[in-house]
Amino acid sequence: MKSTGEVMGVGETFGEAYGKSQLAAGADFPLDGCVLLSVRKEDRQQATQIAEHLKNLGFKIVATKGTARALAEKGIECDTVNKVREGRPHIVDMIIDGKIDLIVNTTEGKQAIADSFTIRREALQHKVCYTTTMAGAWALKDAMESRESYKVYRLQDLHTLMEH
Repeated sequence: MKSTGEVMGVGETFGEAYGKSQLAAGADFPLDGCVLLSVRKEDRQQATQIAEHLKNLGFKIVATKGTARALAEKGIECDTVNKVREGRPHIVDMIIDGKIDLIVNTTEGKQAIADSFTIRREALQHKVCYTTTMAGAWALKDAMESRESYKVYRLQDLHTLMEH
């Protein structure tokens, strides 16, 4: 599997297995810091739920205007940041300045997809963990919550468990 770049994560929970797989692939994720939430309208309810979990993990929340409004309606504190097309300072400026540790960015529409290209490029260049789906955000949340309880499993023991 090493020659194709595949990795595997094994755990007692999905979060543990997913987290290990990401670490094995070299995609480390933060356990605290600042998360940027910029999601399409359809994802805002889930984004508020994710934001609550991330707040409980110690993350500071920054969001674009529409997402920030949805968070405020649920009583979740956050700072607001401009989208790229809304002028400076904007999301990309924050990434370049090292102020963002995690990005959850779902998009739709031609302009939003074009804007997200520059966000993804800067996130990649500055090694900022990034997800473009709510499923990915939930998976990262699960991995972060279980990070302290990661265990090492011997393959022989796993085979024994599977036989029973």
